[in-house]
Parts: sequence; C-alpha cells; structure tokens
Amino acid sequence: MASRITTLMDRLQSTLSETEIASLKLALDEVTLETPAASWLSVAYKLRDQLGFESCVDVCGLDYSAYRDGEWSGRRFAAVYHLISIAHNVRLRVRVFCPDDNAPEVLSVNEVWPGVNWFEREAYDLYGIVFTGHPDLRRILTDYGFAGYPFRKDFPTSGLVEMRYDEAEGRVVYQPVTIDPREIVPRVIREEQYGDC
Repeated sequence: MASRITTLMDRLQSTLSETEIASLKLALDEVTLETPAASWLSVAYKLRDQLGFESCVDVCGLDYSAYRDGEWSGRRFAAVYHLISIAHNVRLRVRVFCPDDNAPEVLSVNEVWPGVNWFEREAYDLYGIVFTGHPDLRRILTDYGFAGYPFRKDFPTSGLVEMRYDEAEGRVVYQPVTIDPREIVPRVIREEQYGDC
C-alpha cells in the first residue's frame, strides 16, 4: 500500500506543474491534492488522461467558517472530489477552494467525469457552490422555492419557512416556521435512587 501511495505522490508531482499544486498531503494513508480553482479543469483532464483516474465517485461541498472552532483563516467554501483509479488501485482526494466567499464558484468537471452531474447539483443545492459550465445546475434535494443553503454553517437550525398540506386549499402551502424553541433538560439519576426496583 505504501509503495502505491508513494508512486502516486511522485507521479502527481511530475505530471502537474507547481502552479497546479497548492498542496499535496498524506494523512491516514490517503493523498489529498489541493489545486487552485483556475487550474481545476486542466488538472482534472490530466488526472483522468495521464494518471488513470477514470472515475469520480463523490463530490461534496464544505463550509470551513466554523472549522477548528472558528480559528480557520483560509477560504470559506471548497468542493472536494473523490477519485479512483481502478487500473492502479488507488484513490485520490482533490480539494478546490472557491476564490470568492460571497459568491462561491468552481468550474464544473461534468465533461471530464459525466457521473459528477448529480453530485455537483447536490453541492450547489446544499452549499450554494455554483459549478460554472454545468449543463443543468438546479436544485436536486430541496424544493425549487427553497430559500438559502441548508448545509452552510450560518443557516438557521430551525429553517426559515415550513411547508404543510392545507386541507382547505387542497395544496401544499408555505408559512413561517412555527416551532417554539424549548430547552430539553436531561433526566437526572440520583445516587440514592440508583438500583431501586
């Protein structure tokens, strides 16, 4: 296993230019490549065509605003791609930070790995990361009228609106959230009562 990982890291460094590698790390027998957003599409083609990563098995969004208890000082949003090379029996994680925290945007790699279509839509729906060049970027998990991005750290835990079926109108209606906040106090077990039947 160690030789495959060492070989992968050597091949990444020899195939990609210094400007295409922001960082290359090994932790827990997994390689993480961080690449600048501007280079992502060309790096994706090199990973597929020259290094044999024929499949992207997952794409997820990340919001680093509360990472390490708010001590994070880098970019807020990132898209993380999990690639696999079946021919070389090795995996690679690629992280691409969005250059603008207010309007997170990354180039879509749907033309490189067509299977990322729904993964990129999910990251857009939950984090608001726009994948430029995506052929059909629209919500996939939340309702089309949904306001906000529920996996962002600043999204309210109770949400903004709720939907319910109204019998009188015979349709689904939206209304402001009506959940009353409450404190949940755990039951305390007293030593003197412990073990009594």
